Amino acid sequence: MRQVLAVRDISTVFRILGQRGLSQRAIAARTGQSQSEVSEIVANGRQVMAYDVLSRIADGLGIPRGYMGLAFDVSSARPAAPAPRQGDEDEQARRLLAHAAQVTVGAIEGDVEQWAEPLPDVATPLPGRIGMADVAQVESVTRALRALDYQQGGGVCRDAVVAQLAWSQRLLHTSCSPDVVRRLHRALADQHNLAGWTSFDVGLYGSAIDHLARALEQAKHADDPSLMANILYRMGRVQLHRGRVQETLRFFQLGQLCAQDANCERTVAMLCANEACAYALLGNAELALKSMTRARDELDRAHERPAPWVSFFGHADLAASMGMVHADLGSAHLEAAVEHLTQALAGRDMSMTRSRTFELTALATVYLKAGEMTSGVDTGHQAVTLAAEIRSTRIIDRLAPLQEAAMARAARHSDARDLAQRISALRAA
Repeated sequence: MRQVLAVRDISTVFRILGQRGLSQRAIAARTGQSQSEVSEIVANGRQVMAYDVLSRIADGLGIPRGYMGLAFDVSSARPAAPAPRQGDEDEQARRLLAHAAQVTVGAIEGDVEQWAEPLPDVATPLPGRIGMADVAQVESVTRALRALDYQQGGGVCRDAVVAQLAWSQRLLHTSCSPDVVRRLHRALADQHNLAGWTSFDVGLYGSAIDHLARALEQAKHADDPSLMANILYRMGRVQLHRGRVQETLRFFQLGQLCAQDANCERTVAMLCANEACAYALLGNAELALKSMTRARDELDRAHERPAPWVSFFGHADLAASMGMVHADLGSAHLEAAVEHLTQALAGRDMSMTRSRTFELTALATVYLKAGEMTSGVDTGHQAVTLAAEIRSTRIIDRLAPLQEAAMARAARHSDARDLAQRISALRAA
């Protein structure tokens, strides 16, 4: 069918539709032609040349205009439902019923290629006025999507976050009280925060930066220093992943200022722990361990009910950070790295699949560097198995040091070579 459409062989298109049970009368009704005109095209193979007629045929039959080489048009570039977009409800119901009957008995098989395209986008109507309950719904959706991100990776939920954000932003055009609009700005800031984080997780760094920048602006407008601190932490993590350690430290330090203004010890602890990781990458053991000590002290003092954007950070994360710090400080610290990463995994909630994968990857790498081959290879395979189940570019990127450590042992250990080959295949997929 696509080849026929590409050469605008309308006669063959109409004949195929007839074979699938669509009468010439039905074709005429959909395309705005007379039945006699359709009959002539089918019987005599008359070529349709007029642009407006071709456009009506494409739109009436739900054919993307691009399939026929027609000019792009948003409303017709996506496949339409079989029922007409206009007309009275009775006519729509009759045509839908006819289409349902034809599909049910197998007279119409459908176009598999069209099913890969989205249906026309129709905006959900906005309420005239919103209250706190409406904003609470926005916050609830963000919590649910954040949980999905933790468990299955940003690749599973990023599009859903961005789509929800598009709806949530439109609420700013409704009528509401000053208190409601302030809370709405905070809710939107957190959705941008999550959109940025999930974008980062799938390697869309430009989109991540754009969303996080907007998040910071709206969090500032909402006067929420705790959320601002969390956004600055995520900005720093983007830079850390891309190897810009000095810039990373500046973001974390800005975040600490906001967290202190918010009197949020948990957020301070999170930022100090990540600051320690950055110092370890720079080889500064003194500052790294000093920051970890402060992180532990701040977390011990954290008794407030955590905001949803920082509730993930607890003692398992602290132990994981400590393990990462020791892993990056060199061979003298490998035993301590194993101890803390093992502790992190033991305390890790099973729903935090991505975090567990990061920790298994780091632990396997440390085992291999320490020469503990059996533990390293077994743990490495656990990490790779989980990595294959999660939609996260970051996880795939983090497998590189494990692959390198396995390759360093591959000459003498076939199990290590097999692990390295398995990682290589996953990273190439």
